Amino acid sequence: MLRRATLLFLVPSALLSPHVASGQTPGPMPDAFREPPPSISGSATSNVKFTPDRATVRISVQTRAISAATAASQNATKQNAVLSALRSLGLPNAQLSTTDYSVSPEYRYEQNKSPALLGYTVTNTILADVRDLKILGRVLDAALSNGANMVSSLDFYASNTDTARREAISAAVQKARAEADVAARAAGGSLGTLISLNIDGGSPFPPPRPMMRMAASAQAADSTPINPGEQTLTVSVSAQWHYVPAR
Repeated sequence: MLRRATLLFLVPSALLSPHVASGQTPGPMPDAFREPPPSISGSATSNVKFTPDRATVRISVQTRAISAATAASQNATKQNAVLSALRSLGLPNAQLSTTDYSVSPEYRYEQNKSPALLGYTVTNTILADVRDLKILGRVLDAALSNGANMVSSLDFYASNTDTARREAISAAVQKARAEADVAARAAGGSLGTLISLNIDGGSPFPPPRPMMRMAASAQAADSTPINPGEQTLTVSVSAQWHYVPAR
């Protein structure tokens, strides 16, 4: 984790007042030429781990046929069966959304010959938002056993990360202040009032997961085991305090 403390003494260049040059009595120094008070800056990063309680999974039905209409019809039948199975597990339509639908021709290419049309491939992908991880394995099994033949992504997330973010912010601010306090005492003074405080981050970044391709024929008798593991939420802060010299 990054921690840094910096002691700043800012001294402007010496300027000769025109009143002094002409022998006149100088007036009060303008604020722009006054020496700014010294300050100390500190920064720190804090990581907090938490366990996801939800997941999104992309499930696809891919079909192939000589004609586009036949491939689309077969695809619709299978995808409707998949959706019906997922609804029976308690997933409402609001948690089942279509994210991709494509129809593409397939050709065979041979040298010195025109491409030969082999047929069409239709792919229909839905995004299932699973809000109870206890049924996630059953969701995958139900989809694969009812016609789905591709699972292209599985991502875990937390429904509420506010508590973890607050913990990370508190820890980072304490670390930054501790480092700045050490620097102030080493310089012979102490920390004064807070001047500024900036917070960066606070969104969890789950580890990348490999793309998966699964076939219904590979379904095991037991429900597919799923382990969400932990995710890490990172927060960085930077702050500045007045430096109070020892008297």
